[in-house]
Amino acid sequence: MTGFVHLVKLCVGAESVEDLLDWHRTNPSPFPTGERRHTTRMWPKRETEILAGGSLYWVVKGVILCRQRITRLDEVIGADGIRRCGIILDPQVIRTEPAPRRPFQGWRYLDPKDSPRDLPKGRATDTAALPEPLALALAEIGLR
Repeated sequence: MTGFVHLVKLCVGAESVEDLLDWHRTNPSPFPTGERRHTTRMWPKRETEILAGGSLYWVVKGVILCRQRITRLDEVIGADGIRRCGIILDPQVIRTEPAPRRPFQGWRYLDPKDSPRDLPKGRATDTAALPEPLALALAEIGLR
């Protein structure tokens, strides 16, 4: 057992990591620390493992491309009175190696041994890196 677990979730409406970053730039954080909150219907049963070092891995157009560290889980009561889970995320978006994922609803647990590696800091905006379509094609056939 690794001691912690990640979550993986579709980044709905984003065509690229840059879209997520643009959304962060245009929608100020409600927290003084700059953290982000993503509200979801279900509360994770493995909360302790998530909070022991987990991240939320974002699936963009069928491929995991980035992650954000999960700092805590907050209770959020909607206007309808229903309890939801506010996943509180570190504001830093960390790009990862592309890893294809089939469509799914909600979020799923992701074992650290199955999670894509972070890209080195210099590669996040490296123009010498492989073009995104080629990198995605290589990831689909397991050559990432």
